[in-house]
Amino acid sequence: MLTVGDKFPALTLPVQQGVDALPNGETIDTGDTGGKWKVVFFWPKDFTFICPTEIIGYGELKGDFADRDAVLIGASTDTDFVHFAWRKSDERLANCDFPWIADNSKKLAHALGIVAEPEGVAFRATFIVDPHNVIQHVTVNGLNQGRNPAEALRVLDALQTDELCPCNWSQGEEVLKPAA
Repeated sequence: MLTVGDKFPALTLPVQQGVDALPNGETIDTGDTGGKWKVVFFWPKDFTFICPTEIIGYGELKGDFADRDAVLIGASTDTDFVHFAWRKSDERLANCDFPWIADNSKKLAHALGIVAEPEGVAFRATFIVDPHNVIQHVTVNGLNQGRNPAEALRVLDALQTDELCPCNWSQGEEVLKPAA
């Protein structure tokens, strides 16, 4: 599995966003940061039970991530048409207006090392990637445990300080200063 310090894979993959029109061959370059931080999170499968709670949780924080110069990108091993159908079926998911990678080829999931075998889907993995496309944080949950999107935001805040941040540190709190 790729980890802290590794380059995030640069692949061009199908992507789906919004519910205004059927997918039409849109793609995303996963190596392009546009000079911003990226928070890329995978869920195992569309039309499931835990996944929408996570997607909605991240979606509710999209503005907070944007305030920190970070783009939010979701992904699963489903197709862009399945993503579109799922968003159309649930207004809460339709409101999660950020790109969803359709990694049905599992190219990205395999490159990251997050494919759960024998299920053949991605683990619940979150990657925080800096503007140089270097992974700075990774968390991976099993298929049956949801994540805390607010924790990803807290970690992003800590990473962006470029300081020593103690346990449970939150934005605005003191960082650690070693004695000189």
